[in-house]
This record gives sequence, C-alpha cells and structure tokens, in this order.
Amino acid sequence: MDTNDKKPSDPGLRPSEPREPGDSLNFTRRRFMGTAAAIGGAIGAALGMKAGTADAREFDEPKDRYGVLYDLSMCVGCRSCEKACNEENKLGAPKKPFNDPSVFDEERRPTVEAYTVVNRFPNPKDPSQPLYRKIQCNHCNEPACATACPIHAYTKTPEGPVTYNVDLCFGCRYCMVACPYYVPAYDYNSALEPRISKCTMCYPRVKEGRPTACSEACPTGALTFGKREDLIKLAHERMMKNPGKYVEHIFGEHEGGGTSWLYISSVPFEHYGFPAHMQKASMLENTKGFLSSVPLVFTIWPALFGMLYSATKHRSDSEENGDHEKTGVKK
Repeated sequence: MDTNDKKPSDPGLRPSEPREPGDSLNFTRRRFMGTAAAIGGAIGAALGMKAGTADAREFDEPKDRYGVLYDLSMCVGCRSCEKACNEENKLGAPKKPFNDPSVFDEERRPTVEAYTVVNRFPNPKDPSQPLYRKIQCNHCNEPACATACPIHAYTKTPEGPVTYNVDLCFGCRYCMVACPYYVPAYDYNSALEPRISKCTMCYPRVKEGRPTACSEACPTGALTFGKREDLIKLAHERMMKNPGKYVEHIFGEHEGGGTSWLYISSVPFEHYGFPAHMQKASMLENTKGFLSSVPLVFTIWPALFGMLYSATKHRSDSEENGDHEKTGVKK
C-alpha cells in the first residue's frame, strides 16, 4: 500500500509530517510504545529468568561450618561482647560507656557505630531478674540479603559468616528490606559513599578457626563458638540435662532455612523480641520478587525514558527547524 493512501486519521503518518528517508528517530506514539514494550519484554524476560535461578543449592551447607550458640538464660547484660566487637572492628568508643546501664532504657538496633548491641527485656517468670539479649547479624544459611542484593555485594562464606563488600554497594538498601531480622544498617551520614554495615562474625578470625571476639570475651559462657552441627548437639544436651529449664526449641536451627547463630532460652523467644511465627523454610522464596523487580527498575525504565527523551527531542528539533524554514531564519 502506498503511503500516500494513508488517511489523515492514521497516527502512523500524518500529511503534515512527511517521512524523510533515513529518519529513524521520528517515533510516533504507536511506534514508540510498541518498541518500548518489545524492549521491556525482552529485557525483563532475560533478567527475570536469570533472577529466578536463585535457589537453596547456591547455599549448600558444609558440615564444618562454624556458628555460635547463645544461651540467653546465662546472659547478664554486662556488654563485654559490645566492647570486644567495637575493639575488633575498630569502631571507636560508644557515646555512652559500656558500663552505663542507661542504655537499657530504650531498645536499640545495630548501627554503623555498633555492630552488636545488648537490650533488656522484662522477665515474665521473675520481674526482679530482667532478660538480656545480644543482637547482631544471624548469618543465615541461605541469606535473604545476599539473594536480594542486585550486585552481589553479599557473600555466604563456606566458614559460615555472611560478608559484605562495601566497594560494590550503591545504596539500594534492598538488603535492609529483605532481612527478616532487620539487621543491616545504612550510614545516612555518608550520602556520597553508600554504605551498609553489619556484624561480620569476625570473618578473618573464623577463617583461621578462631572464636569470634564477642564469644571469646563473654565472662559467663553465654556464647559458645564452634562447628554448627556440634553446637546443635550441645544445645540438645543442655536441654536433656536440665529438664524444665529450657524451652524445647533451638531458634536458628531451622528458622528461615537456618542460621549460624543458634539460641536456647528459658522463656519463649518472643519475650526477647524474636520475630514471632518465623517460617522454617528458606527465605529465598520471599526475595525472588526483589530479584525480578530490581533489574526492571535499573534497566528497563532508564531505557524507556531514554527512548522517550530521544523521540521528544527529535520531534522538537524538527518542529523548530520547520519554523525556521517558514520564517527564513537559520539557526
């Protein structure tokens, strides 16, 4: 069909806008949307398929992986673990001294200045004896943060710790949303240098088979470092030797696919602020949405907006040139 037979109502070509040979950038609305949909579909399909390959096999658990068993009933809130962590990671002195009990007046979370913190909770069995809990990254067997991160800044090491590469991070903070324990902290004071911080589980030490700084510093024996499978056996032994003392459950053995940090307690874990009704299955299924949506945000939309800008700019330039030709004025 000859283009001259096109009707003026056809948006593909208007009589007032004749198509010049080689004018490949003269996008009409229909052509732009069609092309955008095609490109978006192709990129989304390709990246979506790639994202969908993440599964538990990527985090197979070695039998000699390390961990820490935390007996909450033995924690007295001395904060020796906080001090040791700060010194090991060269985080500097805290705003309040480690022997200042006023820090327990409010619940705290790990920050860029403190990779671990100890909080105080009321004891339902004995109000005169408060409960204390150290909070840090649990180093999941199948970490949601690593699965959600679009540029692989997180790595689950064979030894157990989940490490973070600050040089790769661009500050999207998807890890913060994905983490079921709300551990990763963002440094809002370094806007020009995106930075997430969290407990490293003293990876350089653990890699050598040495205990974490916090477990080595604990004066009551509440923290026990060792091979994860040995710690699970130890936890069961304590429960058997002390009937009625502990809740018959090891938090972290199966929660979210399991964690390197394991917990036993004399009261239900909810009293320590642990997430209630934590799923036993891996968190990977919950983060697949991140993996499929992040590539769309960072690739398809910039491409579409770039196409729209090019088409609009070309149209504007063409109209401006047409006006100049009518008036006889050259740019």
